[in-house]
Amino acid sequence: MPWLVRDAKVLATLEVAASLRDRTRGLLGRDGIDGAIALQPARSVHTFRMRFPIDVAFCDPELRVLKIVTLAPNRVTMPVRKARTVIECEAGMMAKWGVRVGDRFELRGVDGGDGATSPTDERPASGDAAGR
Repeated sequence: MPWLVRDAKVLATLEVAASLRDRTRGLLGRDGIDGAIALQPARSVHTFRMRFPIDVAFCDPELRVLKIVTLAPNRVTMPVRKARTVIECEAGMMAKWGVRVGDRFELRGVDGGDGATSPTDERPASGDAAGR
């Protein structure tokens, strides 16, 4: 199972949407998300037909956070020129995790990624990966 990591700390379980079909579907039709989803490649997102607000972190090719926004349903962002990956989670989670512009994420346990395996010592504490 992939993990979203910052400063060697596991923030959440992670889904990766790398195909056009998976990126297009994203969080549509869901009532929430436990953890986060990474859209690659992506420079903008929308929340049309979504049922809940989300936090969005736009990241450069090194997964450094360029911009963080909270989007209500039925909204769209302008493209973030240097962004290559977007991390989405339920609204409020970026603040809860202490994520700020300039932080750098790692995607651990992702095929074709850094080759790292899922961390064993630092699993999310109860409720850390859930937005509810």
